[in-house]
Formats: sequence, structure tokens, C-alpha cells
Amino acid sequence: MAKLKVGDTAPDFTKPWTGEGDFSLSDYRGKWVVLAFYPGDETAVCTKQFCEYRDNRQRIEGLDAEMVGISPQGVDSHEGFISNHDLSLPLVADEGLEVADAYGIKLGSALRRSVFIVDPDGKIAFKDVKLLGLSYTDSSAISEALAEAKAAAGASA
Repeated sequence: MAKLKVGDTAPDFTKPWTGEGDFSLSDYRGKWVVLAFYPGDETAVCTKQFCEYRDNRQRIEGLDAEMVGISPQGVDSHEGFISNHDLSLPLVADEGLEVADAYGIKLGSALRRSVFIVDPDGKIAFKDVKLLGLSYTDSSAISEALAEAKAAAGASA
């Protein structure tokens, strides 16, 4: 799949997750959605990333957006990851990397750590794809990017 650009339609998907039923991006049409792709449960940088989101839960909850993590592990692994670290975000299981591939971030049998913000019309409003998985987009940067995307959407409305 070609790499997606800001303004492109976000690929829809339905996958199992740690929430009720399955997660379908299309179910959130009309709302802002933050997709935080990460390589793996219980890995050093991923644990640091999701603990940062947990520790800044108020900032995340104040985004007025649905935010989910997505990685190649299954729901059982995700539930253990959440339990072991008291994480606050629901996690989506992309075991076959179909979602990562659709978003242009599949890297062999893994994925690039990335954040995509999807606007209420289903368009990509922001993307941050890391070349190396050693850094991540923290809650402050996500909050800032979402505020900028909302301001831009308001200016064009």
C-alpha cells in the first residue's frame, strides 16, 4: 500500500480489541480518533509509551477523541499488558498486520511506531511515523497535534 498523506481517507478496519465487541473505525465517524500504532506489548519503549499515556490520563481523556493502541499481538496479550501496567487505553489486535499494511507502516513482520489522527469525516488530519521505534509521540504532542488539526478543520468549515 502506498504511504498515506494528510487529507487521504483513513482506511477502515474492523478488528478485535480489549473493548466490547470489535473495534471498527467506521463506528467512530463523526468523532476524532487517535490511532497509536506500536510494535509490541511488554517491550521497553512500548511500555514506556503506554505508561506515559496512563500517567497523563487526564490529558488523553481531555482530547475529546477516541484513542486506541494497535499492535500485532492478540487480545489476550493486550489484556495482560493492560493488567500488568494498569494501562488506560483500549488496545486493538492487528495480528495479521493488515491494518498496518493499509496505513503504509508495515515493516516486514512488524510495524513502524506511528500516530494517525482521523477527523470526523474519516480523513487523516495528522500522521507521525517514526523511522526507528526508539521514540514515540507523547501525550503532549498528540494533544497539540489534535488541537492544531481541529483548528484547521474549523478554519476550513
